[in-house]
Amino acid sequence: MPKMKTNRAAAKRFKRTAKGGFKSGNSFTSHRFHGKTKKQRRQLRGLSMMDKSNVKRFKKMLPAK
Repeated sequence: MPKMKTNRAAAKRFKRTAKGGFKSGNSFTSHRFHGKTKKQRRQLRGLSMMDKSNVKRFKKMLPAK
């Protein structure tokens, strides 16, 4: 059976953590900041962990190396 192909779109957007979770950048960070508070903008800066309900699907897209 051939190897599973990595979904390249997902590989560019998500990184796998050591424990098997996924981290990604936040949405709502590209424009229209005048409607957001300073606290919202500050908390959107870093990376965030993917919700566990989506992890199973993304493990198929990004097979382990």
